[in-house]
Amino acid sequence: MSDSAAKPRARDLGIPLQGRTGKHNAITDVRGVAVGHETIITGEGKLEVGIGPIRTGVTAILPRAEHSDPVFAAWSCLNGNGEMTGTTWVDESGFLSGPIMITNTHSVGVVHDSIIEWSQRTRNLKVGNPWSLPVVAETYDGFLNDINGFHVRRNHVLKALNKASGGPVEEGNTGGGTGMICHKFKGGIGTSSRTLHLADSDYVVGALVQANYGLREQLTISGVPVGLEIPDLMPEENGQTPRDSEQGSIIVVIATDAPLLPHQLRRLAKRAPLGIARVGGIGGNGSGDIFVSFSTANQNAMSDNELKTVTMLPNELMTDLFQATVLVVEEAILNALVAAKTMTGIDGNTVYAIPHERLREVLRKYNRLC
Repeated sequence: MSDSAAKPRARDLGIPLQGRTGKHNAITDVRGVAVGHETIITGEGKLEVGIGPIRTGVTAILPRAEHSDPVFAAWSCLNGNGEMTGTTWVDESGFLSGPIMITNTHSVGVVHDSIIEWSQRTRNLKVGNPWSLPVVAETYDGFLNDINGFHVRRNHVLKALNKASGGPVEEGNTGGGTGMICHKFKGGIGTSSRTLHLADSDYVVGALVQANYGLREQLTISGVPVGLEIPDLMPEENGQTPRDSEQGSIIVVIATDAPLLPHQLRRLAKRAPLGIARVGGIGGNGSGDIFVSFSTANQNAMSDNELKTVTMLPNELMTDLFQATVLVVEEAILNALVAAKTMTGIDGNTVYAIPHERLREVLRKYNRLC
């Protein structure tokens, strides 16, 4: 049994969720998309910068795992206290030409450089165009991790890229999500998908999130004020509960095989905040809420000197894609919360997992348990 299969997910707890999922209920249900993680967990006790404890990692999402054909893409932002590199060129060109990677705030540089090395060695980039502008996003894990020790290295990035595969995706305390916190419970990586039928064709929308945002009192699951019902189990810093302030972020990667052009993918990315809001996120001042979307349709659309014919889904048919986007983002966050486990990091700082049975009791109280 894989790690992903061993961890419970939101639907396993009876949380009522709308829509028909793909086979794995993951972003990898969009054919060709692959995900890889590299997780770094070592040490315990008092923080020694450069030594640990270490609670971090890196996650890779490859839009076309088998080849380097660029995809149409776009991005959007709710609150900009964060970083996603490469978005200026995505905006200008309409294309994403390589992987998307997510890590901690202070490791963006090494991940960026390592992607360039990997691309040059494995993707056979043209000699006449030997440059790359990778897309790397971050959220802050410094409550649990020795973030100023710079423990994400080139070899970790290459491992995540080379391990990327389709199928089930590991969630919770893994990859870039290893040290993350969501609504003051343990957070991390989560994913989900939806299938839908449009214009006589079947399509998939999938999302992967690195969830590291939100206050406890805001947490809402299936319309139930779960954060108010479970006000304890707050993070502990040096044995004390720190002030309940938001200092995190959320990165959302949205994939689809529907034939969308960049302006339509921007419309899709702009719906990600609606999924976050369903779980209680508000895009607080300290949060970096940044989203990127891409379509694996229209293969071989990029050319330096040839006219290309591309297919576009009519705007009038996009409403169902909007709804699917909202639903997959919501469920991906819930899957991150449910899969995550209690973690202790630097100086004994501890973040607790959401208690599954208490969550079920709260949902039952409000008649929202499946």
